[in-house]
Amino acid sequence: MGPTGPLSLTMGEPAGIGGELALMAWQRRSERELPPFFLFDDPGRLERLAGDLKLAVPVKHISEPKEALSAFPHALPVMSLSQPVSATPGQPDPHTAAAVLESIERAVIAVRQGQAAALVTNPIHKAVLYEAGFGHAGHTDYLGALTGARPTMMLLCPELRVVPVTVHLALRQAVEQLSTEAIVEAGKCTAQALVFDFGVAKPRLAVAALNPHAGEASTLGDEEVRIIAPAVAALGEAGIDAFGPIPADTLFRAPQRRTYDAVLCMYHDQALIPLKTLAQDHGTNITLGLPIVRTSPDHGTALDLVGTGQASDASLCAALSLAAEVAARRAVAEENA
Repeated sequence: MGPTGPLSLTMGEPAGIGGELALMAWQRRSERELPPFFLFDDPGRLERLAGDLKLAVPVKHISEPKEALSAFPHALPVMSLSQPVSATPGQPDPHTAAAVLESIERAVIAVRQGQAAALVTNPIHKAVLYEAGFGHAGHTDYLGALTGARPTMMLLCPELRVVPVTVHLALRQAVEQLSTEAIVEAGKCTAQALVFDFGVAKPRLAVAALNPHAGEASTLGDEEVRIIAPAVAALGEAGIDAFGPIPADTLFRAPQRRTYDAVLCMYHDQALIPLKTLAQDHGTNITLGLPIVRTSPDHGTALDLVGTGQASDASLCAALSLAAEVAARRAVAEENA
């Protein structure tokens, strides 16, 4: 279907909030001006869920992604998984791991075959997948393995874009594994994405320091001099407008945010704390470096909110809108190449 096709949405953890968010998003499709999307899920599960939540959302079984375009205005389109899915809200079960992975794999295939414009993923519960033998660090790494790519994670909201150089590692491990090469790779991937996916003609990258006060002339740590500054220099030599290392305690203030298009952060929470503070419930995750467009909400499975009516679909809706925008921009770039 190319970039005009529907978006492919995964089931995510069936005991989490993914299903109800998809139902809510469809119900507000006109209000939020959402692009057409369909799920790889169990239609029966979603029908039961809609009934339990008292959401007036008809579910339409489709056999091909292209059918989603005509079905979407009237019902939530769903492509069935190979087996029915049964889950107790708030209680993940390793027996559903195969269905979770099938949903991801088939959604990726739909995009790679041009049947869907982009991939949007609902949150997964990694601990349950690990228990079932899942061998990847997380969602993003799994998508990299499925597509043969080396992915980079960016999180964004209208006020800020952040890219963590190290991601799901204990803080001690993140510091130990931080390298000049990793920063340069993340910077190059980020700069390229800003041009082709976000239409930023001349990207400006701020590079965060690791230590307080950027190491205070190496008295509070020497990573800035030994690792980060050489990476900034290498990015400059590659023609990328990068500057830093900048102390992280001042880097995210409003005046500073006007000086860059994205921030390279040294570890997970350095990136996600300011992003989630600013974004509230509308932040989005986009995976850079993949041959397909992939976005996701910036939250987890929220097992404690399942069925309470307190979950917000704002981040999922933002992820759907962003996926469509980036897919369209890539299509134009390919046509003009």
